[in-house]
Amino acid sequence: MLEGIDYWEELRASPSQMEICFAVFANVLELDERGEAVNEKHAEHRAAVWLYKYCTGHLPPGEPDFEPWECRLH
Repeated sequence: MLEGIDYWEELRASPSQMEICFAVFANVLELDERGEAVNEKHAEHRAAVWLYKYCTGHLPPGEPDFEPWECRLH
């Protein structure tokens, strides 16, 4: 999804955007009763979708937009 997108250059210019990307991953991640991640790949995917949207200005085809809770900073 991010192939050909120089997201690192984009994020270096705006560190607060990196914080939001991390927030998306952390907010989407679910842990079981032992603290083990149960949906790590999904959380990674949503963070990548956020990067894609930030760098291109639109969502990848077929991806749902973000819910406010996904991007909330705590």
